[in-house]
Amino acid sequence: MKNSDALVLGIETSCDETAVGIVSGRKLLANVISSSVEEHARFGGVVPEIASRAHLEAMQSVIAQALSDAKVSIKDIDAFAVTAGPGLIGALLVGTSSAAGLAIALDKPLYGVNHLSAHIAVDSLNSDHKLDPAIALLVSGGHSSILQINDLTSDVKTLGSTIDDAAGEAFDKIARILELGFPGGPAIDLDAKSGNPKAIDFPRGLTLARDLIEHKYDFSFSGLKTAVARYLAKTPDHLRADVSASFQEAVVDVLLIKAIGAAKETGIDTLIIAGGVAANSRLRSLAQERATKADIQLRIPPMNLCTDNGAMVAALGSLAVTQGLAPSKLGFEANSSSGITTPIF
Repeated sequence: MKNSDALVLGIETSCDETAVGIVSGRKLLANVISSSVEEHARFGGVVPEIASRAHLEAMQSVIAQALSDAKVSIKDIDAFAVTAGPGLIGALLVGTSSAAGLAIALDKPLYGVNHLSAHIAVDSLNSDHKLDPAIALLVSGGHSSILQINDLTSDVKTLGSTIDDAAGEAFDKIARILELGFPGGPAIDLDAKSGNPKAIDFPRGLTLARDLIEHKYDFSFSGLKTAVARYLAKTPDHLRADVSASFQEAVVDVLLIKAIGAAKETGIDTLIIAGGVAANSRLRSLAQERATKADIQLRIPPMNLCTDNGAMVAALGSLAVTQGLAPSKLGFEANSSSGITTPIF
């Protein structure tokens, strides 16, 4: 199947969002999200069983709403795409089972796609620019990576990744320490707006000359987390907003030092920033400032397409259809720990 205007429905259930997106080629027609984040908030993090049950309860209504928003019938869909990994295995199974059922019932092709690649594929929507080659900074609650995108559907090279906490995970942990609630990223971003990002000189992990020999494009945020905890213990009269702003600045600074460095070294002048942390206001503004200075073209998805969503899954499925790639074999297995080097299952 090869169709540049195919109508593709994408289902995303890797964590706590039940999301369905519908695209026609590169045009986004619908993007509906049902989040169970409030059910997890009192536990300070995502509870897999709660997430899976929430997906089961929301799936039919979310699909129906997406079809209504797109003004199409389920029988109009040319192909289905679904997140097959990585993610919470129980949550993934709800999505893959739903998508497989629809594909079989309607005799339509099904593409199992990689959640990480999908975050980058969302950059294709409502545009006609080239997707590759590009350097991608992928930052979320579970992943922080620098990727070289030679072909998003078949050739993605990992240049560096986190060796401990991901950036989003660090935001959640520090927000918990600061009693800002869950999820931590938006809470710290908001709190930081009234703080001084230069008030506290928190460490930038793996940026010293000796670290760059072995970990040029890798990240480490566990030391930063420890430094914040120690500062709070030693400074009981601290200004919380200053801590939030200084912590956020440290995370954003090291993300951009390495991402801009990768673009310069590879000679690739396009940088895509994707994933939930790409919604962070300081990352977006400082990235634009540094990319402009380095003569690098920066692309960041709209805020509503940074966090997990069905549009990104449909977008990657659409790219696969456009390139005439064979659909996934029915019965493919969800993989909770799959790497980005397998964009299509």
